[in-house]
Amino acid sequence: MPSHHPRVHRAVACAAALAAVGALSLTRAATAEAGPGRGSTVTSALLVQGLYQSAYSERNDALWATASVGRPPAPVTGSRLVRLDPRTLAVEAAYEAPVDPGDGSVEAVYGIDVDDEHNTVWVTNTLDDSVAVYSQRTGRHLATVPGVAHAREVVVDERRDLVWATAFGSGSVVAFDSRTHREVRRVTVEGAGPTGLALDERTGTVYAADFTHDRVLQVRPGSDRPRLLPTGDGPLSVSLSPDGRTAYTADQGAGTVSVVDLRKGVVRRSVPTGEGTKSLATEERSGRVLAVNRLAGTVSVVDPRAGTVVETIGTAALPNHVHMTGGAVAYVLDKSASGPAGEDRVTRIRLAAG
Repeated sequence: MPSHHPRVHRAVACAAALAAVGALSLTRAATAEAGPGRGSTVTSALLVQGLYQSAYSERNDALWATASVGRPPAPVTGSRLVRLDPRTLAVEAAYEAPVDPGDGSVEAVYGIDVDDEHNTVWVTNTLDDSVAVYSQRTGRHLATVPGVAHAREVVVDERRDLVWATAFGSGSVVAFDSRTHREVRRVTVEGAGPTGLALDERTGTVYAADFTHDRVLQVRPGSDRPRLLPTGDGPLSVSLSPDGRTAYTADQGAGTVSVVDLRKGVVRRSVPTGEGTKSLATEERSGRVLAVNRLAGTVSVVDPRAGTVVETIGTAALPNHVHMTGGAVAYVLDKSASGPAGEDRVTRIRLAAG
């Protein structure tokens, strides 16, 4: 997604980033492996068209991905949840998103997280201003909850039976009861454009990247007045250090990862990573940060303490999202359309020892 400095273009840019192009189709996993020099192992496989985000279920040892095809104002022509074997990257199952019987529109899925406690998958239906819940066991659609304007990302707090979602269109961070699927809390910052989400599992504090105002919204339990923290230009994604004392943002406008001291409320350093930095995740054991650079077609492995990029890993074109699991394994989804029928890829990265 190109950089847009004028604020008036940012809502359009965020909406465009949520759409994929082409017809949705499944493909068998066709993998290739390479070692990019420092010992990290890279494996890729063609999947489907319209890939967006992924999340790993430890309970089911499955990688879930969202896929939606169609760029507004054209209608979405297909959308589904895809379940992958995380070792072989083969598609195990695919579940179609619901279709409105009245107008035939598809309830397209984009953001995703898993709730292993209740064995469900939560997704954002960005174009329908809602979130939805699916069964991990059967893939059945369980509920759709409206009222989340331009819902973008979702994160599950299993310890507190909460699910949080960002509502980019209303400047809100919204919480739902993961058992009843009902909205239980809403924190709104007028004029904000929240996008990415991160959860401090220990404290229950939620952090949202505010793409519109280059800051992070810190939402503490029991408080409706979020703390506002500065960060880099055009933050789309946010992640936390293993000790919860530092936040990292993927700054699309600057092509950097910002390192934010949460106690002092200041940016400690800004690490150049590549053009169009869009998504990031933290590796729990080493504290390294993986940043997806959409326009550069790379993933940067960042040592945030040293403020340096220790490895650059090439991907197919237009990498879109990175999800980190235990054991220093990351999954990157792209929008390369590099398959014979325009399929996008998943790339698995096994990080070298850090």
